[in-house]
Amino acid sequence: MVSQKQALDIYSKAHVIDGLNVSNWESPAVFESLHKGKVSAINATIVVWEGYEETLDHIAGWFEKFRTYDDLIVQARSAADIERAKKSGRTGILLGWQNGTPIGNKLERLELFHALGVRIIQITYNERNLIGNGCYERTDEGLSGFGQDVIREMNRLGMLVDLSHVGDRTTLEAAELSELPVACTHANARSFFNHVRNKPDDALKLIAEKGGVIGANAFQTFLPKGYETTVDDYADAIDDLVERIGIDHVGIGSDYCQDRPYSFYEWLFAQQGTKFRPMPLKIPNPHIHPDGMETPDKMGNIAVALAKKGYKGEDIAKVLGENWLRLFRQVFRG
Repeated sequence: MVSQKQALDIYSKAHVIDGLNVSNWESPAVFESLHKGKVSAINATIVVWEGYEETLDHIAGWFEKFRTYDDLIVQARSAADIERAKKSGRTGILLGWQNGTPIGNKLERLELFHALGVRIIQITYNERNLIGNGCYERTDEGLSGFGQDVIREMNRLGMLVDLSHVGDRTTLEAAELSELPVACTHANARSFFNHVRNKPDDALKLIAEKGGVIGANAFQTFLPKGYETTVDDYADAIDDLVERIGIDHVGIGSDYCQDRPYSFYEWLFAQQGTKFRPMPLKIPNPHIHPDGMETPDKMGNIAVALAKKGYKGEDIAKVLGENWLRLFRQVFRG
């Protein structure tokens, strides 16, 4: 049995990687929390509904952040960059999108954004775009012809295909088409908690069979106890995924929204980011994260919670980030 002290020691030595963080990047407290929590790398959401020009502005802003917070963060474009970030005591920032909208209808823009350091793209966000269908759409016809080309081009460039907010049929078609492993950076099993944002077993199994990773989601709305969720309950969600698809295919996908105002959530659930409507989820104001892992500086408690469930040290390390690191080695180019 791994003790609490041993679990925290494992955490300190492991590559701790968060599959999805969508915090307020204008808040210095966010970067300080990541540093204090010894987080090796995050998939930092820089796009939800944005288009081409706005996304370029976001990336320009990130280059400034990398200079301003040089002692806390560094841009990561590869698995090797994450390993270097860990050694230097900083957090590697993987620039990621939760929507494919910035490329518009121009496939060649993917190569431009790859050159700028974008490494993870969730192909749709909740609704339909030119690539495919989101999980909140009324119907899901799967990938478009353009969407198929997007998957192939992402494979060629070495960009990770994220299927978290994607509709069921589009998820299956993208996972099947991709020659490289794909991921759900932040999702749970629908059989564990019945919500459209969680994934059916056939999708989870296909992603795992092809070498992908599922980041267990800590956003309370997608968990059985809702806003009463604790870090131990989050460990139950991790354990459920491990039981379904194996220890080598499960990671962390916190969905941290640190220091975000309530208006951010209203914007997230606006149709195409512009038509505001009553939100389909009940989110308190202020939004909170599970008790015991409210912010990234408390992520060590995840290791403790897994130890309490009987996980071995090597398996705790896999969930904390080693599985993500393996996937990034397979997918990213250089």
